[in-house]
Amino acid sequence: TSVTKENCKISNRPRVARPFSVVVAIDFGTTSSGYAFSFTEDPETIHMMRRWEGGDPGVANQKSPTCLLLTPDLRFHSFGFAARDSYHDLDPEEARHWLYFDKFKMKIHSTSDLTMETELESVSGRRVRAIEVFAHALRFFREHVLKEVKDQSSSVLEGNEVRWVITVPAVWRQPAKQFMREAAYLAGLVTPDSPDQLLIALEPEAASLYCRKLHLHQVIDLSQRPIINGLDVEGSHPFDSSFRQAREQLRRARHSRTFLVESGTGELWSEMQTGDRYIVADCGGGTVDLTVHQIEQPQGTLKELYKASGGPYGAVGVDLAFEAMLCQIFGADFIESFKAKRPAAWVDLTIAFEARKRTAAPGRANSLNISLPFSFIDFYKRHRGQSVETALRKSNMNFIKWSSQGMLRLSAEAMNQLFQPTINNIIKHVENLMQKEEVKDVRFLFLVGGFAESPMLQRAAQNALGRNCRIIIPHDVGLTILKGAVLFGLDPTVVRVRRCPLTYGVGVLNRFVEGRHPRDKLLIKDGREWCTDILDRFVSVDQSVALGEVVRRSYTPARMGQRKIIINIYCSDTDDITYITDPGVRKCGAITLDLLESGAVAASAGDNDKGSAIERREIRTTMQFGDTEIKVTAVDVATGQLVRASIDFLSN
Repeated sequence: TSVTKENCKISNRPRVARPFSVVVAIDFGTTSSGYAFSFTEDPETIHMMRRWEGGDPGVANQKSPTCLLLTPDLRFHSFGFAARDSYHDLDPEEARHWLYFDKFKMKIHSTSDLTMETELESVSGRRVRAIEVFAHALRFFREHVLKEVKDQSSSVLEGNEVRWVITVPAVWRQPAKQFMREAAYLAGLVTPDSPDQLLIALEPEAASLYCRKLHLHQVIDLSQRPIINGLDVEGSHPFDSSFRQAREQLRRARHSRTFLVESGTGELWSEMQTGDRYIVADCGGGTVDLTVHQIEQPQGTLKELYKASGGPYGAVGVDLAFEAMLCQIFGADFIESFKAKRPAAWVDLTIAFEARKRTAAPGRANSLNISLPFSFIDFYKRHRGQSVETALRKSNMNFIKWSSQGMLRLSAEAMNQLFQPTINNIIKHVENLMQKEEVKDVRFLFLVGGFAESPMLQRAAQNALGRNCRIIIPHDVGLTILKGAVLFGLDPTVVRVRRCPLTYGVGVLNRFVEGRHPRDKLLIKDGREWCTDILDRFVSVDQSVALGEVVRRSYTPARMGQRKIIINIYCSDTDDITYITDPGVRKCGAITLDLLESGAVAASAGDNDKGSAIERREIRTTMQFGDTEIKVTAVDVATGQLVRASIDFLSN
């Protein structure tokens, strides 16, 4: 494919909004998921979803656990609390044939070569395509939502009146974002013919939009509590009691299912000047996701100052540490075989730990009890010929005891050890971010996401970061992203400038320059000397890209009658690259241009001018990098016709 260099930026055109009548956001989380919606004629009211049947005792959450149960013949059975309970009630022999999935979103984050064929393993070890699992979950939400929206709206809803928003971590790469979109198509949320009906929202960005609306009485400001050496100046009471008040307010707020959002910005914002920068740290179940925004007045839009950063340091890390501890005490081989033979009991144990984990707090002196399922105790005795108690004694882990009621007693020190690595990762990440040139002088740090409810994380953040900026936690911290995602669906243009997470480009041929280009890149074609593999950049890593800003390139078919042009896209984490063969550069996707409509051009060219119209045929592509997803469109210059253009990051 020969390429003509042409790189112009066009002005930002306001987008024409489709007449959606309702915006539905799905926060598809690692540990819990939920939805919320808003009618476009009353955008100030956000409706939270119905309460779920079978909620956990002690976890007053409006979201549902992200778990899915499929029957042995791979049909959908249930989602959320219902899936959990049904799995629990199955006969252990039967349970081995059913497929139970939880925390499966992390697989999408951790798979480097994600495709439509990537598989997920259920608790009992059976595998199924990941895209199917995600589609089942989204289909479940679709049915729930539409039923509830219909109950609340007077008019009949047509499918195309709903704009869907699905949230993903900002640190996810393009393939993972595209994967979510494909799952939504498969689940029937929207059709591939109307892609605009589905927005992919970035989690910390959504949280940021909601935080702008907050009032002071809707947040806990950690920095208003002086702390010395990790203890509050007045002992540990004020800290705890203000938490208790906050929890009480949280509880009350949760019982109301509609939230009124200010049409302007909240009071917290009025303290912020134009140009103030703040960090949103979205601490979820799977990932920690950091974004840095600057507020632009008077229009109130946001500008991203540094590319999204973070990583797999969510609350799940604490669960994994617990599992590792069990392996250390009872042997990894035993834990593996227990999981395979008694999958439902294993799930029970993880749920019991999850509930205790939420109550862990820094000032706590008494130990936390986690009951071991009877089948665990029994299975261990048969498998190892000794009791659980003996195993604990022999393991020399002095901060875990066995109580006669069949409980593991974790001392406060044990709990600390389980939290520490994950919390340290989060703090380290925020500290590194604060040292970047673009992020200096950040005034506020918003802690959001489910893990931000943890007093362990709050205290650590306050101790490590409280001197540098004000740490703010919204009351409904687990629902912040959900509400922000609805706001994003109502107005996706509110984030005006984003930063590119990677350098993107394609490989091209340039004229060979002796002395500048290496000999092994020399290609002689039609008597001319070309240098191959040169990276033609579209955008560079951390470059600012405004909404509606585009990169243009023109491509011509290499052969007569060619039906398709396929252009490979390469990406890299750094910008100091010249060739697509440089270290760190990887092929990450492809642009396909369908040229089938060329018959018309050929016919009109007449016989005397055989094919020359096609030879000169120029396809002008336009790529948009300012959105949450990369988009491409293309035009046949000769005819002005749109060419079918697609950009694919999922097929390797």
